[in-house]
Amino acid sequence: MARTKTEDHIALFIDCDNISHKAIEGIINELSKYGVVNIRQAYGNWTKDNLKNWEDKLLEFAIKPIQQFDYSKNKNATDILMTIDAIDLLHTKDIDAFAFATSDSDFTPVVMRVQNEGIKVFGFGEKKTPKPFMAACSQFIFTEKLMKTTTEGNATVDAVIAPVRKSGKEMRQDTWLVNVLRTAVEQTMDEDGWANLANIGQYINNSTSFSPINFGYKKLSNLIDEIDLFDIYVDEDSKIMSIRDKRMGN
Repeated sequence: MARTKTEDHIALFIDCDNISHKAIEGIINELSKYGVVNIRQAYGNWTKDNLKNWEDKLLEFAIKPIQQFDYSKNKNATDILMTIDAIDLLHTKDIDAFAFATSDSDFTPVVMRVQNEGIKVFGFGEKKTPKPFMAACSQFIFTEKLMKTTTEGNATVDAVIAPVRKSGKEMRQDTWLVNVLRTAVEQTMDEDGWANLANIGQYINNSTSFSPINFGYKKLSNLIDEIDLFDIYVDEDSKIMSIRDKRMGN
């Protein structure tokens, strides 16, 4: 009998040389909104002291460590192994989405390869991550938005928090964001200028690496309400939200 799937299966690949251990809880919490992260693999040379902080996180979040020695000073063997494993899974496992936690643009080709198979790719990395890698992902989230460091007594404590929200004024000054939203509405609207929020979100996911989390909002609907560039209508019966560019009403 064929397996009946009720949740998406997600494979998470972590480049521990380029991702802080402080971000992993936020990454898994975010991915868990979309499905089950049933494959969790962390790559690095575990004989090095710089990865010691990862050891407790591997146990806490049931992440499988993958050892890769540095065979050459000029080549990153970890990147190569991580890429090979991702391609192997692409062809041997029933995976609905891939997630790459790295700030290294060297993974751009493998992300594009996975996308070519029609499989969604979530990206997580620092703000310094090169734009080609961010753009290749279906959705890219800054790890700085998923974590903070607090101090209790003399101890440093990592805690996952909701990121600081950008105000409507700040977002209206972001030309890229405004263009993304307005283009999505224009491409999905009916003859009266109204567009279904679900269709808008789908269009954005298909065309950009945008995530509302990078602006401090868990939901696209909250961001749209705050940016105040659109008229909003919610059907009382279906609770379906539709929006229209306020310029249409002028």
